[in-house]
Amino acid sequence: MDDLLDRHESGTASPFGYPDYSAFADVSEIDSFVKQLQEAEAAGAIGIVRGRGRNQDKIERVRLNDVLRLYDLLGRRPVGERAAQAHRCLLEGVDVPNEFEIPIAAIRAAWDRGGAWQGFAAQDADRLRTALLLAKAILEGKHRGVDYRTFSRRIAGESKALEKVEGAVVRILASALELPPAARPKDALRTLGLEKFAPPMLLAGRVDFDAAELSLARPTYFGIPPAEAHRVRLTERPRYLLTIENLASFNRHLTEADPEARGLTVYVGGYPSFATQDALRCFARAIPTEVPFYHWSDIDPDGTWIFRTIERIIERPLRPHLMASDLAEQFGRVPKEAVRPQRRAENSAISELIAYLERENAKWLEQEELDPVAPVEGESTFAR
Repeated sequence: MDDLLDRHESGTASPFGYPDYSAFADVSEIDSFVKQLQEAEAAGAIGIVRGRGRNQDKIERVRLNDVLRLYDLLGRRPVGERAAQAHRCLLEGVDVPNEFEIPIAAIRAAWDRGGAWQGFAAQDADRLRTALLLAKAILEGKHRGVDYRTFSRRIAGESKALEKVEGAVVRILASALELPPAARPKDALRTLGLEKFAPPMLLAGRVDFDAAELSLARPTYFGIPPAEAHRVRLTERPRYLLTIENLASFNRHLTEADPEARGLTVYVGGYPSFATQDALRCFARAIPTEVPFYHWSDIDPDGTWIFRTIERIIERPLRPHLMASDLAEQFGRVPKEAVRPQRRAENSAISELIAYLERENAKWLEQEELDPVAPVEGESTFAR
């Protein structure tokens, strides 16, 4: 009978139910079930349709007759009432930012249908409220300069609270911030500065680190805490600065395309963390403007998101390296499940590639599929 109400609340007109007698453990359970149905029929809540001939004593199906009587009989409240109460619980005392109007409306719409939003049903309003408060705090910048678990404890009163609702937090924030299209929630939060520990930044080039004369040892590459980027010293002007998304491509570039370390090559660790973004901003200010900056990522929506993120933070021209539609057409594949690219930026050097990726049969290409080559002056800055 609960199933009849569930289907009624989801929009089914005059729903029917068919008893599954094989699901009962024994005859006594069947008898109890039949008795409940007969009582509901006597109350006018449902109608029972029996079989014919030899099966005339057997209940074949049950139809919903009176919704309000069945609610009362089962001690259940209409979905609209439950959704309204859950909605009040979610928003009570919260000054909801205008940027969150779309996800809040989607939550209410899902609950009004008796469904769930991102796995949170009406009865989960308290947990979703925690996600809303965390998302609001992030939007207000209260996470800056605070590690992941300290932020969670300060806002939600529990150090692991954010881990439990990461997906919902990211979905709420996605209406206000441009986040990586296909990133896991933890990776998306990392780009905003929420991480347990900042991973090291890997560098290769003719550089020293404070008093350490690394240029004499010429290591293939070395790692530093991103916050220490200001301690990197150039021993000579690099021919270029190249940021690379993928670790395998980073290693291949160093050994195959630039074994003499004429450029400054930086591994950004996939989606660049907030600390890595700050380090790149530091390099952009310290390196002469004549040195061209490039970025090499996968040719897909996440790759263009990473490009645009770096482009915004360095505040100087950034050129795509091995990121062009002709390469995708030649070597790429049409994805099985396409992710819509981020909002187009007309003034971005990657805008034409973003437009290409919006096409119905656009191909994606992982950067590992390409052999590395060193950036050259005059390299196309736009997808062809």
